[in-house]
Amino acid sequence: MARKPGYLRRIVKKEIMAFAPYFDHIFEWTMPLGQRSLFSDETRISKLSSVSNAGEIPAPSESDRDPSRLIVLDGVLNHHNDIQSILKELNRRSTRSTRVAVVVYNSYLRPLYAFANLLKIRTGKLPQNFVTRNTIAHVAKLTGFECVTIRPFALSPVPLLGLDKIINWVAPLIPGLRWMSTCALVVLRPLKTNSKRPTLSVVMAARNEMGNIEGSVKRLLSDTDVVSEIVFVEGHSKDKTWEEIVRVKEAYGSRISIKALQQTGIGKADAVRLGFKESAGDLVIIHDADLTIDPEAIRLFYDAYVQGHGDFINGTRLALPMEPGAMRPLNFLGNVFFAKSLSSVLSIAIGDSLCANKLISRRDYYRGQNWRDSFGDFDPFGDFEILFPASTLHLGVIDVPVLYKARIYGETNISRFKHGLMLLKMTLIGLFRVKTGRV
Repeated sequence: MARKPGYLRRIVKKEIMAFAPYFDHIFEWTMPLGQRSLFSDETRISKLSSVSNAGEIPAPSESDRDPSRLIVLDGVLNHHNDIQSILKELNRRSTRSTRVAVVVYNSYLRPLYAFANLLKIRTGKLPQNFVTRNTIAHVAKLTGFECVTIRPFALSPVPLLGLDKIINWVAPLIPGLRWMSTCALVVLRPLKTNSKRPTLSVVMAARNEMGNIEGSVKRLLSDTDVVSEIVFVEGHSKDKTWEEIVRVKEAYGSRISIKALQQTGIGKADAVRLGFKESAGDLVIIHDADLTIDPEAIRLFYDAYVQGHGDFINGTRLALPMEPGAMRPLNFLGNVFFAKSLSSVLSIAIGDSLCANKLISRRDYYRGQNWRDSFGDFDPFGDFEILFPASTLHLGVIDVPVLYKARIYGETNISRFKHGLMLLKMTLIGLFRVKTGRV
């Protein structure tokens, strides 16, 4: 019977299993230290390979269609002298969808490790080099990676009659204290571009937007080298939005692919899910039909993705001056609050968590949907249910500033206080489940 992994390695496994099941293939670099695989008995892993060096990871072939790979290095960089060569070789064997999950052990605690070994509490070898999170970030940059996540964990590496669980749950919430943790999870994203230009679908949720439909399509016609498809999703409008969508599809459908859908469910999140389901593009951008953001700005999002700056492109309305009347002062303060809160909760830098414009590949969206199915359906708006898995799957998020304009037709469907409380609830869900590692 295989020996049960030690307490600390079980914590390490838990951290990685928060996102590992959503990759097609996991490569686990095992150290020759007598340790068993972290994932050998894990049924949620679709495909697992153990390797002892970077050369054993096969380079993806053209027929692989960019499989999502996760390469796990548990303590490897603490026991190798040439970590730059290791990461450079891993980069050569990575595609855009590859992520490298590096578990590094806190070098500042080496005397404690030695003392634990003396007391037989710990049996592993002591770290041979002084690898810090800053070292990893710099070496990642030198070898063609971006450091998308640095998450310290396991402040208590040993069981303390149940107190350890409370310590390890609370520690991620306390700035400063968490950096005294035993380990840190560092996730690297290879800086790569697509070999061919991806197609793009624009999903427009439209409710009471009759006066904006034709204008949206006319302006997108000038960007058909970027936009390959428009997907309208109408939702229980009180005006003639649906009739206008049908008319516009007949009038312009010969010049650009237009799909007209009606949602049977309720809410923008439901409309966005339907739009993704019926879209055909490699990439999908959510874009409101209210013309408060210029359709021409979609090109900025597409270029940011194609150039490899991120795998999740998020719009921010708060960086540039707004037209008078575009956003009420209380709404502005609320948007700033939720942007700052979500940045802290998800450990990503986002300037505007509630901007409608968000671009993601269809494949990553459905990987995120699989995550949401296990996490729970909690978002009626559709913004957070994309942001949360984008953070958890370490997609790499980058903001694109956009000009925010006043409406020329219709009224906003947002209720400041009712919806504000719902957003606060979702932020707290993220704080106590994502931030603390209880995904």
